[in-house]
Amino acid sequence: MGTQQILLIVLSVIIVGAAIAVGIQMFNSQSYSASKSALAADAQSYASQIVQYYKTPISQGGAGGTLPTGDGAEAKIAKFIGWGDEHPKTNDNSEFKIIVSSATNEVHVLGLSKEDNGTTKPAIKTTITLPQGEIKGTPEDVPSATTITTLAVTNFTD
Repeated sequence: MGTQQILLIVLSVIIVGAAIAVGIQMFNSQSYSASKSALAADAQSYASQIVQYYKTPISQGGAGGTLPTGDGAEAKIAKFIGWGDEHPKTNDNSEFKIIVSSATNEVHVLGLSKEDNGTTKPAIKTTITLPQGEIKGTPEDVPSATTITTLAVTNFTD
């Protein structure tokens, strides 16, 4: 009779342990997905603000329909959309940087989540094609060792 009770206790402990492990895995998976969604939403918001900057007249602090070029181009855009002097920009869940590509008349907002699943972390490249103002987001999972300074437009497959 004692052996049967010990066997039931061991079996119960194994079942409870497995349930806890599955619960933790589900929580981590949901956290990673939520991080991806937040990253995409933030990048979309910044992209919309960049289109607004492009269309705002120069007299009101915007670009007046011309894409800024040169060394300070990204800083001008970052300042207009509220980043101040912070470039790359860091918020609670992600980091972002702006890259101006005057050759293709595009502005890229690259975002990198702080959430990590052990091997990868979410990233996004949001491309704004000017003067149309077309916005396209390309999400990607990049290696965990990637930082916002090493993240480049070429890290993404379109």
